[in-house]
Amino acid sequence: MPGIVYFSSVSENTRRFVDRLELPAARIPLRPVDAPLHVKDPYVLFTPTYGGGDGQGAVPKQVIRFLNDEHNRSLIRGVVAAGNTNFGSAYCLAGNIVARKCKVPHLYNFELLGTAEDVTRVREGLGQLWLQQ
Repeated sequence: MPGIVYFSSVSENTRRFVDRLELPAARIPLRPVDAPLHVKDPYVLFTPTYGGGDGQGAVPKQVIRFLNDEHNRSLIRGVVAAGNTNFGSAYCLAGNIVARKCKVPHLYNFELLGTAEDVTRVREGLGQLWLQQ
């Protein structure tokens, strides 16, 4: 089964969600001085959404840097976004932006670190996605 690539800020909310999936995962480095991540297999990207209601800066710079690598971008198969409903219309906007730019489906949204139901739905959805690949 292909894996998960995720970015998590210092809050670690996205990492905690991905950990609960209990699936192979690789983390996009937090600091620009860290060695960049280069993937070898197809993956679904998990990204938090940054910013407030205006959508500016919604996609973390680390995710942009990772996807600017053409090889990494070629292996993305979908995106799952984390967000905060306090962002209003910008809730999980990073998922919409990445999906549109990379021409992949925006598979799921979850708030902050997600619920047990979110984990179950995402795990099942990923299983179905990989069966179709």
